[in-house]
Amino acid sequence: MMKRALWQGLLAGAAGVVVMTLGEKAEQRLTGRPDSHVPARTLERVTGLPERPGRRPVAVNWAMHYGQGALLGVLRSVMAHAGLRGPWSSAKFAVVRLTNDQILENATGVGAPPQTWPRKELIVDLLHKTVYAFATGAVADALAARSGPGPGQRHAAARPGRHTDVGPLPRSEAHGR
Repeated sequence: MMKRALWQGLLAGAAGVVVMTLGEKAEQRLTGRPDSHVPARTLERVTGLPERPGRRPVAVNWAMHYGQGALLGVLRSVMAHAGLRGPWSSAKFAVVRLTNDQILENATGVGAPPQTWPRKELIVDLLHKTVYAFATGAVADALAARSGPGPGQRHAAARPGRHTDVGPLPRSEAHGR
């Protein structure tokens, strides 16, 4: 499962970034909002790359933008293979995507906590990251579904809901054997 989840997650995450980026570019044309170089500044700090104030590191920006999205897609793929699929799982994943950004940006001193941002900027960021999460989820779910239901889905099929008297699936059923 993990090997499949890895390549499928990279694909799903990359697709999610493409959809998010297309939405960002459309929004920027409408609102006049400039490109953010926070991803580049964050990657420079995380990797120790030299920082040059005033420079717009476009290649580094795209590397972080697409790289981070593709890598996080692996987690969403693991979720899908475990049986965590659909809109609820994509909503949970949106929180993970936002949290990942905030940990990296705040730990490096590049960003500030979202509660300190102007509301309009916060709403735009939340919207774009949610688009990413749902697009990534749709691709990850579709790819994982080709392998059949995940262990969580097989458990739910045995008796829907959570019940104290229902134990885990036998190992052979949990792994789809």
